[in-house]
Amino acid sequence: MHSPPDAVIIMAAGAGTRMRSRHPKVLHPVVGRPLLGWVLALAQELQPAQIVVVTGGGQPDVADYAMSWAAGAASDVRCAVQSPPQGTADAVRVGLTALPRSITERPGATVLILSGDVPLLHREQVDNLLGAHRQASATVLTTRLAEPLHYGRVIRSGAQVAAIVEARDADAETAAITEINTGIYAFDAPSLVAAVAQITAEPPSNAQGEYYLTDAVAILVAAGRPVAAVLTEDATAVMGINDRAELAAADRIMAARIAHGWLAAGVTMIDPGRVRIEPTVTLEPDAVLYPDVHLAGATLIEADAVIGPETTLTDCRVGARSRVQRTTATGALIGADCAVGPYTYLRPGTDLGDGSKVGAYVEVKASRVGVGAKVPHLSYIGDAEIGEGTNIGAATVVVNYDGVAKHRTHIGTHVRIGSDTMLIAPVTIGDGAYTAAGSVITEDVPPGAMAVGRARQRTVPGWVMRRRPGTPSAAAAAAGAGPVDTVAADV
Repeated sequence: MHSPPDAVIIMAAGAGTRMRSRHPKVLHPVVGRPLLGWVLALAQELQPAQIVVVTGGGQPDVADYAMSWAAGAASDVRCAVQSPPQGTADAVRVGLTALPRSITERPGATVLILSGDVPLLHREQVDNLLGAHRQASATVLTTRLAEPLHYGRVIRSGAQVAAIVEARDADAETAAITEINTGIYAFDAPSLVAAVAQITAEPPSNAQGEYYLTDAVAILVAAGRPVAAVLTEDATAVMGINDRAELAAADRIMAARIAHGWLAAGVTMIDPGRVRIEPTVTLEPDAVLYPDVHLAGATLIEADAVIGPETTLTDCRVGARSRVQRTTATGALIGADCAVGPYTYLRPGTDLGDGSKVGAYVEVKASRVGVGAKVPHLSYIGDAEIGEGTNIGAATVVVNYDGVAKHRTHIGTHVRIGSDTMLIAPVTIGDGAYTAAGSVITEDVPPGAMAVGRARQRTVPGWVMRRRPGTPSAAAAAAGAGPVDTVAADV
C-alpha cells in the first residue's frame, strides 16, 4: 500500500464557458453533488495533510462551497485564488503558495494534482498513479481515446514520457497519437516548485498565451529526471466535463455506479437504470426500490421498506417494512409498517408514527400522526398533533393559518373526524370524540363528545321544474318525482 500524498491541489478555476451558465462549472451537480464535491471526496479519502482548491477570481461561490465542505474534513483544506486565469501551470503555482514549506521544500514529498471537473475518477486509478510515482519525479495518468480531440498527446520514449503536447500546438503527426494526458499528476514537491517557477518566469510562447503544466514534464525530462506514465483503460472515469452533454453523461454513469454499489450491498431494485440515489443516502439490506425513485440528501431507508414507483424522498427516514409509493417528501420521518401514498405530499416536520397511514391526495406539514392513525385521502394536515388510532375522514382540512400566524391543532387518541370537516386552529379535539361530516369546528371538543358544526338543511321541492323548465334535469325530475308541490312556489 502506498503512502498518502502530502498534498492535493485541485484546479477549479475554469470559467466553463461551454456550459453556457452563470454558475461556475465545478458547481454543476452530478447525482446531486457538485463536480468539485466528488473530487474533494476522493482527495479526502487519500488522507493528505493538505488540500488546496484553486479558484478563479470572481468565483466566491466555489470558495464558499469548498470551505463548507472542509468543515467536516480531516485534512486541512484551503483555497487559493488564480486571478487572472493564465493556464494550468499558473494555477498550480498559485496552489503551491498555499502549502507550507515543510511540504514544498522537502525532497520526496508528493503533490497530487487533480482537476475539479473530473468527477468519475476511481480511487484505484489514483492508487496506481501514486504507486508508480515512487520511482519518478513526476507521474502522469494517461488513457487512450479513438478520437483524442482537444486532449494533450503523450509522447513516450520507451517506458518514460518524453513530452506532452497540447492539442492546440500539435502537428499532424502528434495529433494522430491516441494516448492522452488526463490532467492528473503526481509530482515530487521541490521538483514541481522549480519547474513551475521556470515555466512562469517568462511570457508564455504558445498559441493560447497560457502557462501549461505539461511544460513541467519537458523541463524534468531535459534535466534527466524520470517522468513515468500510468495508462488506465477506463477512459470514461478520467473524462473531464466541459459542456452540458458531458455533464449529463457523467450523471448517468455515476447514478449507475451508485445503484450497482447498493445492489451489491443487498438492496433490491426492480430497474436500476430508473433509480437515482445521491451519495449521502443510506439504505439497509432488503430495502426494495421500484422504478422512478429519487433518493436525496440524508435519506435513510430501513430494511424491508418498499419505495416507489414514482417517489422522491429528500432528507427523509423510512422505517422498516413501510410502503411509500408515488410520494414526494422532504424532511419527513416515516415510522415502521406505515403506508404512504399514492399521490401524497409530505413536507418538512412531518412525523408518521408506526403503523400509520397517509393516503391518496393528502398533504401533511409540520405535524405528528400518531401510531396507527389514518389520514386516508383528500386532506390537508398542517401544524397538527393526531393521536394514536385516530381516523381523519376524507376532505378534512386543518385550517392552520389566520392570515398572520400559524396555529396548532390537537386531536386526541381514537378520535373520528367526519368527512369534509374544517378544523379551525387553534382547536383541541378530546380523546374518543367525534365530529359530524361537513362540520366547521371552531371550539374545543371534550373527550367522548360529538361535535356538529353545520347549518340545518333546507329542501325546496319542485324547484328545478319551476326554475329550470325544459332542461334535462327538469325532464328527469318530472319522470321520477310525481306531482309538483306548489307550497314553495315563491322560491
